[in-house]
Amino acid sequence: MSTDLTPEQIQHIMQGVAIPPQPQVLVDVQMEQFSPHCSLDSIARLISQDVGLSGSILKTVNSRFFKHTNKITSITQAVNLLGVNSVVNLVNAQSIRGVLSDDDIIALGRFWDSAMDVAMTSATVAKHIGFPFPDEAYTLGLFHNCAIPLLMGRFKKYPQVQAEAYARPDRDITATENSLINTNHAVVGYYVAKSWNLPRYLCEAIHEHHKVDKTFADERADGKKKTLLAILKMAEHICQSHKTLGKQDRDYEWERIGQNILIYTGLTQYDFETITAIVGELGLGNSDYCLLE
Repeated sequence: MSTDLTPEQIQHIMQGVAIPPQPQVLVDVQMEQFSPHCSLDSIARLISQDVGLSGSILKTVNSRFFKHTNKITSITQAVNLLGVNSVVNLVNAQSIRGVLSDDDIIALGRFWDSAMDVAMTSATVAKHIGFPFPDEAYTLGLFHNCAIPLLMGRFKKYPQVQAEAYARPDRDITATENSLINTNHAVVGYYVAKSWNLPRYLCEAIHEHHKVDKTFADERADGKKKTLLAILKMAEHICQSHKTLGKQDRDYEWERIGQNILIYTGLTQYDFETITAIVGELGLGNSDYCLLE
């Protein structure tokens, strides 16, 4: 049964959430609520396309106002638990806080597009390798770079920092960010995910997604987290995040870790090419991708 939230409760929950939502998604959700055929499933589908809105919904459903035994990671499940009134109120609160200039919208365009593409590709990869939690793969894909808009707002040169980080064949991306701005999007993303009350293993996966070699070398590391990270790295490579976000032609990170990812998941290069082709047929990732590039 859903529980309607008061404006005061919503204001308390929204504290610390500063990732701006996509204006078009806000419009689509607000129009959907006035549709005679409005449904929670259609609202969930729209919200799941946006990092900021999805984070707010999960933060809310996992807050102290709701007493769930387990953390909720599925956006569809969260929307159904909250109900129409609370979801619409949260979206309206985000729309008030999320006023963006035209320049802001252009600057964040690559982030929004990449987040959605990687999320959908992650879910697709998860299904094709038999991972039983494709919703969680989607959630990690959507949120793994959630700190990027925050760092863009804090550091005007952050796009240049990203480009340099992706251009280093001998150094992981977060190490380069640390040297240039004294922080990185993985560690900031970890704290954002914690503020959204995501499960610990998802928060850790966000923190470790550019240090997967260390995670895979740790025999004590959670197996589910390792598989989620393997799926994410495959999805990032298929979607060519190194081009979308890093503006680089070569994916140096995949060149370092790709073979270990395939070994861990039991995939051959042919298997991976097949999955990549399937993703391309769905209109995701990069249809021109070649494993032997």
